Amino acid sequence: MRERRLAMFEEIDLKKEYTLDEEISIKAEIDELGDRFAQLQQRLKKAGIPVIIAFEGWSASGKGSLIGKLLKYLDPRGVKMYSITSPSDEESRKPYMNRFWMKIPGRGEIAIFDRSWYHDWMTSGKESHSKDIEVFERQLTDDAYVIFKFFLHITKKEQRKRLNELEASKATKWRVSAHDWKQNKAYAVCKEEYDFMLEKTNFEYAGWNVISGMERDVALKEVLETVVKRLEKLCRKVEKDGIHSIEGRGIPVSKMDFELVRKPLIQDVSLDCTLSEKEYHKRLDKLQDKLLKLSYKLYKKKIPLIICYEGWDAAGKGGNIKRMVSCFDARDYDVNPVAAPDSYEKARQYLWRFQKNLPKTGHIAVFDRTWYGRVMVERLEGFNTETEWKRAYNEINEFEQELMDWGAIVVKFWLQIDKDEQLARFRERENNPAKQWKITDEDWRNRDKWDKYEVAVNDMIKYTSTKDAPWHIIESNNKYYARIKAIETVVDAIESRLS
Repeated sequence: MRERRLAMFEEIDLKKEYTLDEEISIKAEIDELGDRFAQLQQRLKKAGIPVIIAFEGWSASGKGSLIGKLLKYLDPRGVKMYSITSPSDEESRKPYMNRFWMKIPGRGEIAIFDRSWYHDWMTSGKESHSKDIEVFERQLTDDAYVIFKFFLHITKKEQRKRLNELEASKATKWRVSAHDWKQNKAYAVCKEEYDFMLEKTNFEYAGWNVISGMERDVALKEVLETVVKRLEKLCRKVEKDGIHSIEGRGIPVSKMDFELVRKPLIQDVSLDCTLSEKEYHKRLDKLQDKLLKLSYKLYKKKIPLIICYEGWDAAGKGGNIKRMVSCFDARDYDVNPVAAPDSYEKARQYLWRFQKNLPKTGHIAVFDRTWYGRVMVERLEGFNTETEWKRAYNEINEFEQELMDWGAIVVKFWLQIDKDEQLARFRERENNPAKQWKITDEDWRNRDKWDKYEVAVNDMIKYTSTKDAPWHIIESNNKYYARIKAIETVVDAIESRLS
């Protein structure tokens, strides 16, 4: 038996009736709140506050009509509404939360969900993806997102009445499904499960608002009141103290719930490893043939593979990636070069742009630079705050854990060269017309910050080399050796999973 902490449904009065005067007063309040909501939209845009409003509830509890009324107060250019159903074939081949990450609003925008990431839990009647949901909501609210969650509650009798009315009309009959009637028949069982769901996910940073859906105007007034009052307060705070004033601090590294694997400091790694060109080509052909056969097995078993490359400028990431993927079926992989985020990406939580490039089950994604820019270049160049990059270690570990829970193999490489080797490669690029495009002023600026980057990289490896997704430091002064070691590492990771 589950230990019940709080019966959230029992706090809602579903029998309350309203006099004519009260109904008139409620309508007047709705008009006034609606005007404030409309004005708030412009303040949210200016303040850069992203808002998510999610609606769950019983079938026929009035979610759709309530959302329709809310939308009438808003400029449609700054709001998007999503009606969530079962995932498509394409969506079902990505992590469960991926399709919701894809729908998060940008800064100053509003997203409204008719059903949400709780859809699977609601329809199955069983706990589903609760940890992923917790991480999703916490990471967003830590990044100054405001999340409202509403559950519209009605009685079994009222639900049956509304379903009958919908079925009686040819225009609305299609809206009633077998699941709706099944829910009504098992109302008591569903109520207990939904109550458990509400209790378990009633987070301090994203709590539930259980609203009576018995009277539609009353429900609309309560939703508007909840949203308007909180957003007005947050707008005042941001207008006074800036957007960072409503961010969360996240989970510090001292409280991370991940088993970390100790790795050497990158400056202590011996770079004397070498491989002759003849031996390199001999081993490369055999390894690539083996990797190709393993990739077919991954495809058949629908296991996704994610290969992450980080390293010093001119460490050989491009050449390494080229030898890694050249044996794969071109239809089964994507290489994702990661540059500075554009304005659309900057307007969203930083992991969004990596979520959109995740592979389908059975496919392979290679990232040429990754989400670790958050704790390296963004940290050192001042593109984020200390609070943001410090909380990113845990956020990244959670992201990768979600990928592995989904079934992905995650392999992470740091390509290590020394400062002298980097200088030699920079000079070679400058003097070779075919390679001059590879060297930029930014490369030289980064080189001037070598010692600072070294500290940041060591911190990154220290706090994100987890048991299930450890960092592999690739000695890369000798490119032949580095390429072979990287492919061998991926082969080992795949064989370990398949065994």
